[in-house]
Amino acid sequence: MSFKDKLTKIKNNLYTKADFIIADAKDGDMAFGCATAGVNEQGVSLPIKKYRDDIVRVVSSELVDIMLTSVSNAEILSDLNLYETHRTTPAVRLNDTTDIWHVRGGTYPKHMMQNFRSAEITRAKAVAELGLYSVTFYNDLEQDLQTLRDYKKFRNEASKLGFDHFLEVFNPQISVKTEDDFWKYNNDMIVRCLAGVSQYERPLFLKAAYNGPAATEEISNYDPAHLVFGILGGGAGTTRDCLELLRQAEKYGARVALFGRKIYQSECSISMITAMRRVLEQDISSIEGVKAYHYDLSQLGITPRRALTDDLELTEEILRVNV
Repeated sequence: MSFKDKLTKIKNNLYTKADFIIADAKDGDMAFGCATAGVNEQGVSLPIKKYRDDIVRVVSSELVDIMLTSVSNAEILSDLNLYETHRTTPAVRLNDTTDIWHVRGGTYPKHMMQNFRSAEITRAKAVAELGLYSVTFYNDLEQDLQTLRDYKKFRNEASKLGFDHFLEVFNPQISVKTEDDFWKYNNDMIVRCLAGVSQYERPLFLKAAYNGPAATEEISNYDPAHLVFGILGGGAGTTRDCLELLRQAEKYGARVALFGRKIYQSECSISMITAMRRVLEQDISSIEGVKAYHYDLSQLGITPRRALTDDLELTEEILRVNV
């Protein structure tokens, strides 16, 4: 079943846990530069081929619904005819705002983001069926107005070219002053920024940070037939962090997960995605999911980076609060 078939079921209130959409975010080269593929034992950056090889493995497994990459990697994968024989939908990052510039020695995320678009939609459309556009809101009038102007310009271009997109809304990486809980402000801004947008230009779904049960329930229940909510993964964390985030988000209404480092920085991307599917579709706890993941690694002869007891720890505060 394609991701669009799943999306149709979700919007028509026919959702089952097998319809949950999993996307692998392999667009790290637009954030981390040479550090994208990781480092060897001597701390030397690995070549990007290792990253691309993992993309090929994941797409070939058909465990994910969407594979997000940079346009440059999408072109290389297109030359390999990777997507012609597999159901995974290729997607590309269409803007690379400065708050994701996590280069070594850089300090860009300490500032309000500035919008920037490396990718040209006409080029992207030749190698992908879907694009990702990102925004961040700061409760700053001039900053947020410019963000919305840029998004409007992008939508106009994408609409004219018949190119679908999904919208990512980051939490700010700097302190933002609001008169109420931040998640209420953020949810309101998400809905507000799309209220005046025609169905012909709307994102197919949303991707945002998990801000807890109340935040997720509110945005997920607001207009589920027209505004499908998904979560982003953030840092790698432990295996329990990954699986508990997925479990909690789905429980409170998320229907999409786009995880990057939580997949790639695991011991085995295929085993991690299998664990994610297992938690969703077999309705097991994140604890049981971690144990099954470690068993899978043992069967593959892979030594886990953490002892089981350590990998069962929740290190993300928002997850511990809501267990």
